[in-house]
Amino acid sequence: MNLNTFWFLLITVLFIGFFFLEGFDYGVGMLLPFLGKNDAERRLIAQSIGPFWDGNEVWLLTAGGALFAAFPDWYATLFSGFYLALMLMLVALIVRAVAFEFRNKDERASWRAGWDWMIFIGSLLPGFLWGVAISNIIEGVPIDSHMNYVGGFWNLLNPYALLGGLTFTSLFLLHGAIFLNLRTEGVMRERALTAAKRVWAPAVICVFLFVGLGYFTTDVFARLGIDPGIAPLGAGVALLLVLRLLQRGHSGWAFCMTGLTIALSTLTIFQGLFPRVMISSLNPAWNLTIYNASSSPYTLTIMSWIAISFVPIVLAYQAWNYWIFRQRLQKPIEHI
Repeated sequence: MNLNTFWFLLITVLFIGFFFLEGFDYGVGMLLPFLGKNDAERRLIAQSIGPFWDGNEVWLLTAGGALFAAFPDWYATLFSGFYLALMLMLVALIVRAVAFEFRNKDERASWRAGWDWMIFIGSLLPGFLWGVAISNIIEGVPIDSHMNYVGGFWNLLNPYALLGGLTFTSLFLLHGAIFLNLRTEGVMRERALTAAKRVWAPAVICVFLFVGLGYFTTDVFARLGIDPGIAPLGAGVALLLVLRLLQRGHSGWAFCMTGLTIALSTLTIFQGLFPRVMISSLNPAWNLTIYNASSSPYTLTIMSWIAISFVPIVLAYQAWNYWIFRQRLQKPIEHI
């Protein structure tokens, strides 16, 4: 394995971790105004992801940093072409972070309700826009021979990309509802279970439509062949098992299945892209690949040693954080 492939695999792993971890707190954030019937219940929902959400976003920062250092031309083309969409995502994430910190600074119901809706918007918009972005990457966007994006913002909002946004949103909702069921007790646990069962069917429909239409709009799925392999088939089977597991009361296994669906789906997308990183809809010869968009071998070598040294430390710390806050919440913590 060469260093270009190694860094492509590492970025794939970082995005798998990001979508798996951030996916459930996006889902919880989207459910907050609807499952919380009063302020105490909404505080309980917010506190269910309180110890985790900011740590989960570190995966995105790490993936972005790795992208910038290992594949600078990929980073430049992606961030310049998707600039407005990514700025909207960034603003939504900032508003979401502020809302978590500010909602309890005032006792007024209108103040807290306003920030609760900001948490909803700050969770919905990034989840949807990630689906739009990934869909455009695999479908192809207008990139010229100089690796410049030559389209506009509205090029990104095509039907397939919008379907991708709905697919990501529905998966994150399902993932978040099951996580909330695992993190809470009593009536909130039952509401979360009911929400998960209701979201399951739309999520399944969106996923299978996304893959089915993907055979006509992109070659990412078709190039995997008649036997696409373990990753895509495993993702589909895992998603189909979720409802059965929920009906039998196995929420922990259901959460594992939604996580497996997200992880294997992300792996399938990157597998179908390889060795490309962005597809040009103008000319296949202008595709960005792990070779023409990468840094020098010396840079990749230095980064590899840094990653091998520090990534295990980050993983250990985050695992410790989840272990410490593993208990279910029965009522909101009053001093938070």
